[in-house]
Amino acid sequence: MRGQEWRGHNELSGVVHGPSVQAGVVHGDVHIRTGETAEQQLPWQLPPAVRLTDRTAEVERLERHRALAAQRAHPALATVSGLGGVGKTALALAWLHGLRPDFPGGQLYADLCAQAPTGPVEPAHVLGSFLRGLGVPPQQVPEGAADRAALYRSLTADRRIVVLLDDAATAAQVRPLLPGGSNVTLVTSRRRMSGLALEGGYQVHLEPLAPEAAVELLAATLADDRVANQPDDARALVGLCAGLPLAVRVAGARLAARPQRRITTMVRALTAERGRLDALAIDGDHGVRAALDLSYQGLPAEAARLYRLLGVHPGTEFGGGVAGAVLGAVGAGIPTGSGADEGPDPGELLDVLHDANLLIDIGEDRYRFHDLVRLHAMGKAAEDESVAERAAVFRRIADHYLATATRAERAIDPRHPLRERSYGPGPVVSEDFGDGTRAALDWLERELPNLMAVIRRARTTEERDISWQLADALGPFFLRRKHYDAWHTSHAEGLAAARELGDGPAECRMLTSGGQGELGRGDTARALEMFEEAARLFADAGDELGYARTSNYRGLAHQRAGQLDEAAELFEWAAVELPHCGDLRAGGLARLNAADVEFTRGRLPLAAEGAAEARTTLLAVDDSYNAARAATLLGRICLGDGRPDEAERWLSGALAVLREVAAHYETAHALDALGGVAELRGQRELAQGHYREALDLYVGVNRPGPAEGVRERLRRLDEGGTASADEGGAASGPGDRGPGDCG
Repeated sequence: MRGQEWRGHNELSGVVHGPSVQAGVVHGDVHIRTGETAEQQLPWQLPPAVRLTDRTAEVERLERHRALAAQRAHPALATVSGLGGVGKTALALAWLHGLRPDFPGGQLYADLCAQAPTGPVEPAHVLGSFLRGLGVPPQQVPEGAADRAALYRSLTADRRIVVLLDDAATAAQVRPLLPGGSNVTLVTSRRRMSGLALEGGYQVHLEPLAPEAAVELLAATLADDRVANQPDDARALVGLCAGLPLAVRVAGARLAARPQRRITTMVRALTAERGRLDALAIDGDHGVRAALDLSYQGLPAEAARLYRLLGVHPGTEFGGGVAGAVLGAVGAGIPTGSGADEGPDPGELLDVLHDANLLIDIGEDRYRFHDLVRLHAMGKAAEDESVAERAAVFRRIADHYLATATRAERAIDPRHPLRERSYGPGPVVSEDFGDGTRAALDWLERELPNLMAVIRRARTTEERDISWQLADALGPFFLRRKHYDAWHTSHAEGLAAARELGDGPAECRMLTSGGQGELGRGDTARALEMFEEAARLFADAGDELGYARTSNYRGLAHQRAGQLDEAAELFEWAAVELPHCGDLRAGGLARLNAADVEFTRGRLPLAAEGAAEARTTLLAVDDSYNAARAATLLGRICLGDGRPDEAERWLSGALAVLREVAAHYETAHALDALGGVAELRGQRELAQGHYREALDLYVGVNRPGPAEGVRERLRRLDEGGTASADEGGAASGPGDRGPGDCG
């Protein structure tokens, strides 16, 4: 069975590779594995450095502050403030990249989006991203912002790292993101961050470049002799750019594309453009606005159209596939749906915008706007495109993400029930992310911020169907990668959209899939509420199969809450009813769930009968993963009944399948029980080996209950104790369950 085909209610995670085990950090009930054996496992998140001109004094001030903090064994916190386009990020990157030899623990980066149309990023979201960057498996990222911040400080206390918090809105946004230990944090902001003084924040305020330095930057951008031959015009040009590096680079890029044009011509044009700007310009950005307007006017028509239409994109970065979707044209290497027209190559147009310094290339066919440039592009879209055209562009962008996410959904879990997607008039441009489950998961991981931005935007437009369908497509991804915040938010938005559309089946999909997320994040009461609401909707619609499936979900919620009688009743009913409704596999899963409850109650004969029946059914429908889960339960039943030889046969067979599909939680269950078999036979070293491997896996999937049980068994073995037949191998109590595929 292929690794992408399994999904079970005990485990949400797929293969999540964190750092190798060398040491550990314990925070509450979470044991985070730390330590590195390969540099590629460290976070090196800083964007590439750009050319820095005449900021030597500021770099020296930052370096003196760092050295003084190091002498005192204090963290080094500095803030760089200044106008938009003055070069704050360029200064930060130049300095922090230079610190890499002294800070081998990694680099963390976050764009805090103070100027973004959607508003600043919440610190909790950034902390989740930082923790994953530091090697915390997604399922071990705590829910609350305070717990995330505490774990973040613990993980960075003894790790030499640098952190760049770019475009911060307030000191309150920054404080939870400060690492522990004697590390370096640099914050950039339009505002002076005097509120960080209590944290030892050292302030550097950037002024625009002096005329000589601005002329030097212009000469480097042109890379010819025009500045040397026309020095007065060069000084006039950088004066019109107000000494702002962004404006100088944009104006210089336009001149560089026209090697025969004199600087005097650009001076006249920029003078007229600055005179045209009205009072709506952001204070202090007239030089940038004028340069951007002039550069925009000089673009080829198709490049100008792409520029302004990219302003419709709701995220902060994008790939080449988005450019193809925006234009509604076939791009090089970009598969499309039917109906696409041949048009300009999006890749070539992106190169034009990059050469004009209107886009920042962040690698791997990825781009982003400077925040002022993004606002300018949005403004040009509002000026030059109708409301209807902007809405059509957003639909094409949304369809691009929905089509590609649906391809990824199929690759990750071909068994996931797929409702037909509704697309706009097209063309629908999807992206080629590669082959296989890993490529699909990685594409979704990279694009998750954009996918969430589309879900939120769609929810407030006439494209509400996109909101719930995109959340639905993310279901298998969330089951594997455990992004519980995004899971919760996306399904809340999707549920609201489905209700506003009056789409009952979509509402049920959001309730059941969203309920699994709530169960995974520990909100059992909310999960049960959602499952019961879905059951009522299915009943009202006369959907017997849907209603029967919710019985499985409701049973899991009751089992998680320790309400075994209620869980058993629901599982038993579903096990009988689901095959009558035509879903043998879901019926087999319900029977397995019922057997697990009987095992927890200590009713071994009933548990064995149910597990054997479930295994037979699941093998018949070619579900080898869940059949292996049933075999594990049979092995644990035999162990509990004092039959180690029979237990070993069941467990060894199950283990081979579970290892193949990287089902870490279920693999740990089988190993835990095999440890019990070895104990019962008096094979102490073999038992210890099984238990240690099981413990590592339990920790990796954040199952503290079973992990503590294994630790206790290891302590007992170390002290010379022995196990009885019913002590070896932890039972999967209701508090240890995780949601998944219940059919």
